[in-house]
Amino acid sequence: MKWRRRSFPRKKRYFMGGELSDQDGLDASYEQSSFRAVDAETYFRPSCLPVLNTAIESSFFDPYIDKPVKSIHLPQSLSLAPDKTILHYFSVLREAENLTREKAGGCGTVGQAHIPFPLAYAFFTPSYHKKHSYKAFLASFEGIGQTHLIKLNRLEDLRYFVEIETIQGSNQNVTFFAYYHGVVQLEKHNGRFQIGRMTWYGEDFLCAAYHLWQHNAESSLDIKFGKWCKLIKKRWPVRQNGYVKTIDFDGTDGHHYRFVYFQLTNDTDRLAKQLRKNSSGQWEQIHIDPDDCL
Repeated sequence: MKWRRRSFPRKKRYFMGGELSDQDGLDASYEQSSFRAVDAETYFRPSCLPVLNTAIESSFFDPYIDKPVKSIHLPQSLSLAPDKTILHYFSVLREAENLTREKAGGCGTVGQAHIPFPLAYAFFTPSYHKKHSYKAFLASFEGIGQTHLIKLNRLEDLRYFVEIETIQGSNQNVTFFAYYHGVVQLEKHNGRFQIGRMTWYGEDFLCAAYHLWQHNAESSLDIKFGKWCKLIKKRWPVRQNGYVKTIDFDGTDGHHYRFVYFQLTNDTDRLAKQLRKNSSGQWEQIHIDPDDCL
């Protein structure tokens, strides 16, 4: 049984300080019924990972209460290292909320309310501030009640993979969990690391259970880089350490490859790194677009 090819237009909107993009359109033209999930329940479960953004105490906010946005200057110690900048940014945001009448939640004051948002805005570069006003930045968090950083991993240079768990309000007297993953791009200015751009992708808990192969690292690799690109001579067993899945394979071109996938909360796998061993025996970053093989 084959499924009809489906593609959807990609849209972007400003969300939580970054660009929220639609997931890539589902291409089910190569999907066979044998790739159907055996245990679909795993795709419906939320995260049980520990929260990482716990580096800021509530007393940290006291000196900044009621201060104008433009007068806020963060301690330099918060942004001296790339990973620390991201960790402190999300620690500031953890109990920030922008619930509204239409997207309500809680029963009174929630967390630190709006107090953390001006501090979070201060983590961004001057060029980001020129592009996005504080008013727009605050509005991009509409409906957010709490934010938990649950995954943080360096991709290359100053680009980092992150996954967050949010609690959001609604107009139906319930709050709900929603998960997003994306990339944080940092820039170095005057000895400090600042956020230049963020790109977010929402996570769907209803897709992979019924359309599996694109969301499974092994199947995706075998089909895209094996059947489509004819690049795989021999694939070695998958090695998994927590949410990181590493797959090595010998290429038909004589090279040795290593592809790294990150497993998301909805149990789908996202390709994070493509590596190829060079003549010196070192792994180097590459980029192969399997769509070019079709």
